[in-house]
Formats: sequence, structure tokens, C-alpha cells
Amino acid sequence: MAVLSIRIHSPAAGGLLDVDYRNLVSRADILYEKSVARSEEGLPIGNGRMGTLVWTTPAALKMQINRVDVFASGCGTNSFPERHTDYCGGCGFVDIEFPDYGDAVFPNEDTRQHLSCTEGLVTVEGRNVQLQAFAWHETDVIAVQISDQRDRPGTIHINLRMLRASLVRTAGHTAASKLDSRNGSIVLTQEFVEDNYFCGSAVAVGVAGRRSEARRANDGEFRLVVEPGRGSFTVFIASAAGFTRGEDFAASALAHLETAAPLGFAGLIESNRVWWKAFWEKSFVHLHSGDGIADRIQENYLYYLYVMASCSRGRYPAKFNGMLWNTGGDTRKWGAQYWGANQSCLYNNALFASGHAELMDPMFDMVSGMFAACSLAARQQWGSLGIFIPETLSFDGLAPLPDSIASEMQDLYLLRKPWDFRSMKFREFAGTKQPHSSRWNWLQSGKWVQGRWVYEERGSGPYGPVTHIFSRGAKTAYQYWLRYEYTRDANWLRERTYPILKGVAEFYRNYPNLKKGPDGKYHIHNVNSNEPLWGGQDTDEEISSMRGILPVVIRASEILKADALLRTLWMELLDNLAPLPRSDNPYARERSGPAVWIKGLDPVVHGRGGTLPDGNTLPVWFFDLCTLESDPAMLETANATFDAFFPNGYAGSRGIGVLSKLGLAASVLGRADAVKLLIPDQMQSREIPILANRMDLREGPQTNSVQRLGNAADALHTALCQDLPPGPGKPSVIRVFPAWPGDWDADFTLLCRGGFTVASSIRQGQIEFVEITPQTGGECRLRNPWDGGKVTVYRNGRKFGNADGPLLKFDARRQERITVVRAGTVPDRYRRSVPER
Repeated sequence: MAVLSIRIHSPAAGGLLDVDYRNLVSRADILYEKSVARSEEGLPIGNGRMGTLVWTTPAALKMQINRVDVFASGCGTNSFPERHTDYCGGCGFVDIEFPDYGDAVFPNEDTRQHLSCTEGLVTVEGRNVQLQAFAWHETDVIAVQISDQRDRPGTIHINLRMLRASLVRTAGHTAASKLDSRNGSIVLTQEFVEDNYFCGSAVAVGVAGRRSEARRANDGEFRLVVEPGRGSFTVFIASAAGFTRGEDFAASALAHLETAAPLGFAGLIESNRVWWKAFWEKSFVHLHSGDGIADRIQENYLYYLYVMASCSRGRYPAKFNGMLWNTGGDTRKWGAQYWGANQSCLYNNALFASGHAELMDPMFDMVSGMFAACSLAARQQWGSLGIFIPETLSFDGLAPLPDSIASEMQDLYLLRKPWDFRSMKFREFAGTKQPHSSRWNWLQSGKWVQGRWVYEERGSGPYGPVTHIFSRGAKTAYQYWLRYEYTRDANWLRERTYPILKGVAEFYRNYPNLKKGPDGKYHIHNVNSNEPLWGGQDTDEEISSMRGILPVVIRASEILKADALLRTLWMELLDNLAPLPRSDNPYARERSGPAVWIKGLDPVVHGRGGTLPDGNTLPVWFFDLCTLESDPAMLETANATFDAFFPNGYAGSRGIGVLSKLGLAASVLGRADAVKLLIPDQMQSREIPILANRMDLREGPQTNSVQRLGNAADALHTALCQDLPPGPGKPSVIRVFPAWPGDWDADFTLLCRGGFTVASSIRQGQIEFVEITPQTGGECRLRNPWDGGKVTVYRNGRKFGNADGPLLKFDARRQERITVVRAGTVPDRYRRSVPER
């Protein structure tokens, strides 16, 4: 194998792809030629912290102002034992109403609505009235410009409405709302209180460019009545929130109005255009196929990035069940808990590859912020060390437990004490807890009896769908590691990644039910495999997690020169860890055909251990345990497992679900035939209806989300450009178009691990070139896209040399461009505009 080592010294020149980003991104726009039938199909605008859907009724434009940092209750609540009753996000309703007698301003069949993803702008055109709305990226303000060209304009009402009654008591929880007017603006404040918990929010609304006066409409509504007149004026809607008692959130929201008003609508939208332009120019994907399927994938992919940019720049990540797009007040199926598997559909490697690691920061900030709570939970609940990050939890982690409850919980959950022997004190303590929380998920449903909630159990002792899941901590920690791999940020590795990696590794190493067996191997007992299997042995989720997290914590400790003694202990555990469970294991249920990975080994409390891994998690693929760089035996098992999901072939299957990772697995394995069917199938979804705004309500009422688009985006990136190592913690290898259908054309610029920006193009099944620009510098490893044949290498547009062989290595410096083409061709031959004009 010939390896060409290149060191580049001159500055980078322009690449081969000249991208018209405005033209490209506009293909994701949404255009309605009439009003939508339901509010959940409104058009989304947001600045990452606050947002809303915009929808119409015949006489009004409507919004519900939501925030990512408003939670009615925290982890210590005892007031929401009934499922789906806890709530979060909502701050207030805002209606821009045209109440005069006469023709409807927004008639159902004659109202044009357009979302421009290029600049985050919604335009609504009715009968001689136009409204434009967007969320300002810099401060928490939504601006709405109203242009009234009616022959006989009437008054316009800007209504600010409460989401609930002014005072609502739920057990020990109170929600208090108040409407007021200050200096010509109207303000709605909320305060949520339970014991020591507090959260407050405010929405302020003001008008610029037209006279208005504030009036109280009723106990739950205040309005600004705007003077009639032709022409334009602007409505500013600001919000603020926090967790500090006594803070004047109304003053904060009004201050946002005062910041925005002098710039006017034109100044704010120009500021936004600059921000969105920089956002879109970080990367791109351009796809085309004769049947239009690849083009529709591109539209959905771009829309996913737009939605994530609109709701992922705050203190907390957008929740999977509604994100910032609720329109029904406090109604939100699945409540205020975060669910790891669902969140991972939105916050995944697609965001790293797109160059937008900053959109992952809310998730990282939330997890790092609950480090102390997760550390205490590891000790109290499981008798372990490190940190316990459960599958489902509140935004502020897990609550401290009384010592007596913690001690009994350990004995019960680790099966040291029979479930039927639990104390009355423990039973009563559990009676007010949230059943969606991992800690209490053995709770099922219940009913109210004379004002008291009487719960029912699932019937499997301490087990429930998410009680004994530890893999979420490992999966989260691995994402911390990937952020380091993509950015090579040494401070991030030291200050943020390593504490999480170490915490998860120490949890596993000290977990009481991880024990060395007679075979000299460490086996983990009585744990889940995602939600379907409870109380199994050596489950795929937990073995994969340990095999994934231990190599990277060892590597991180080597880089940081930290914890040499612990490193030795981690290595001993890894070297002697039980293998991934397979169907040919003596303790597996009998299965014919080639050996495949399975959920876990018997005995099992609930579910079936010998069945295929859960398609929504596929843990073996998650941790880089199996890639195209892996050894042949691993790949043989991986392909056999993948094929087992489709006994009648992909075309004959029932499709894959919203949460499924099978599309990603197909991409990782280089299965272009499967990719061609599974990615569009997941985006279009046969599982649930797709709303007109490309969102879905897969999780139930008021749960607008794009989970399926996030999963498909991850699979898409991996099919276009892989940067996967032969195993966790090892150097990655770039492959372009490793799982791409031969009759789909594509161009892309994406970020790879090591901080390498990679651009490439494929036409009629032929890869034309690869361009690599290091963001930090270092060795780049590229699989030769031309079957190991001879290639010509250019640096900054100048020919440098030739090489051949399956693996090409480049030692490059920051911001220097390396171009690789098949020998005998010239890079300029492939220079083009994207999209092609």
C-alpha cells in the first residue's frame, strides 16, 4: 500500500463548489395557498430560546409564545403523580386580531403563507393585509410587521392571553399568572412554586409606528387597541424567564422591547439575515435524482437544520414532545420529562457533521449542570460511584432522597430485598412521584380516590421500561467525546468531556451487579435492554455501552495525563468484559441461521432476551463498535443482524419507524440498496401522518417534532461521508459516498472528526473529487474513493504529486486545501455552481 504524506504551507484557495446558499436553502421553504386546518400545522419561527408556530383564523393571526427554560416543576415535585399532567414551555398566547364587521381578513381559501428558511421569516398575505414575522437571533424578541392596505381600515387588537386561570393549585404546586400594562406595553407574568422550587416568566408586547392604548379585556386577557390607518407598523413581543425568586422578569422582557424598538423591523430583519447567512454557509448538502426522491430528502434535511437552529440555542435543549411549537397551552403528551431515546433523534451526530456543534450545547449544558445531582443519585439509588444519567429525567436531574428511602431503594432495585417486603414508608413515599421518571417507572397508572392519587404498579417488581437503563449515561458521554473529536478543543476535553466520561466509567466499574463470573469475565445482571426487555443478563445496551465508553475514557486520560491508576482498572475491566450477546451463546434462546446480536441473555423478567436488538437504539452501531473499518468477523455479525430485520427484503418490509436507527445502520454498513429505501421511508413515514409543516404528532396531542428527520439526517450524512474509526477511541478514516445509491447525484461540504471539512461530488455513480480543509491541522486518513487506484493530489489548486493504494494519509495544516482526483483528470473539470444554474 502506497501512502502519500503531505505537508502544506501556503494559504487555502477557493474550492471547486460555488454554492448559492439562498437558492439551495429556499428549496426547504413551506408555502401555503390557504389556511391550515389545525394550529399544529402553523409555520415555525424561533431564535433558539423562544419560539412559536404562526397560524391563522379568518379574523386573526395567532401565536403561542414558548421558551426552552420554563418548567412548571422540577425533579423534587410531589404534585404530578398522574401521567402527562406535568407541563413546561408555555408563556402566553398572542393574537393579532382584526375584529371589525365585514369580510374575513384571512379567508380560508385565500390566505397565502410562506416560511423562508433562508432567513427565518414568515409572510402571511390576506385580503389587503400582509404580516411578516420572525424571531430576532440576538435578543428574545419576535417582531411582526403589519401592513394594512384595506380601503376602510379598522382597529387592530393585539391580545395577550393567559394559558390558564390566574391561580391554579395542584397538590403542593401553584401556578400564578398576572396581566398588567406598563408605559404603553402589556405584560403577562407567570410564577410556578412548589416548596423550594421556583420558575418565573414574562411576555411583554408593544407597538411601534402606530398609536395604541392598553385595555383589559377580561381577567385572562389584556390587549393593545391599535389606531386605524393604512400603512405599516410593528408589534414587538419579548420574553424572559429564570429560576430566581424576586427577579423582575417583566422588567427584563420590557428591556428587550426597548433594545429592539430603535432598530425597527428593517434593522432587526437585516441583523437576522446576516446571522442566517453565516449559519447556512457552515455546510451544505445538495441532492438530485430523476424520480425526485433525493430532492425531497434534501428539502427535509434542510428543514431539520432550520428547526434545530430555531429551538436549540438556549439553556436547555428543546424537548422532543413539542419542542417550541406547542399551540394548546399546557397540554403536552408525555409532560415535562426528557426521554433520552427521543432526544437522541434530534440531538445526534448530524449536528456535528453539519458544522453546528453549537446546537448540541443546550444538551451538554443541561447534563453538565446536573452533574452533582447525578453523582448523588449514583450513590443513593445504586450504591455506586461516578454519575447516573437515567433514560428519563427532569431538566434538573434527580432529587435527593432521604437516607432511609435511599437505603431501601438500593436493596429493592438491586434485588437484595424481595419487592413484596418493601416498607409502608417506601410505598407512601413513591405515591406522589412521577411515573415517567426512570427512578419511579415501575409505577403504571392509577386513579383519584377522594382527592388522593392511588397508584397501580406494572407488576414486575422494581422494573419498568426505563428503570434499569444505564446506557443513556454512556451514550451521552460518548457525544461529549465526539464533540472533542470534531473540534479538537483541548479545553472542552479537559473541563467538560473528561468529568462525564470518568463519571460514567466509574459508575459501571462500581455497579454492585457487575461481577466477575467463573469464566473470568465481568457480567452485568438484572438490567434492561432499552424499553422492551427488563431484568436481563449481559444485555446488548449495557455491554455495548461499557465497550464503547471504556476505550475513550482510557484514551482521554492518556491525552490529559490523568488518573493513571484508574486507567489501569478501566483497562482490566475492558480486557475481561463479557462479549456482546449473540444468538449462539449457550444462555441465549435458540435461533436458527447465522449468529446475530440479541437483546440479552436469560433469565429475563419481562420481554425476550433472544430477540433482535431494539431497532430504535441499535447500541452496537452507536459506539463505533462496528464500522466499515472493523474486523471481518464483526462485520459479518453486523450484516447478519441487519438482514434479520428484513427477512422479506427492504422493499417488502413495512418500513421503519420514526425512532428507528436502521437507516443509520444501513449507512454505517455501506448498504446503499437499503439506504435508497430506508432514508426516504423514514422521512415520509408510514408510521404516522405528516403535518403540512413537515412535523408530526407521533407522541400524541401537542407533540410537534421532527424526530424522524433528525434520525434520517444522521443516516444521510453517514451515507454521504463517513468519518468512522475501527473502534472507539481509535483514529477515524474518511470515506466519501460509502453507502450512496448509484443513480443519485450529490454534492456536499460536511465536517468530519479531526476537524476536517470535506467536500465531494458524485455524478452518475462516479466520484469526481475530494477536497479536504483542516480546521485545526493534523493527520487526515482517507479511503481511496477509486478502488485503490492512482490519484493526483493538489494543494491549494497546484499539483503536488501522485499516490495509490487503499489508504491515503495527509499531514496538513490549518485552513489549507487538499484536492484529490483520479489520476489523469484535472480538478477544474469538476468546478460547478450549486445548485446548478
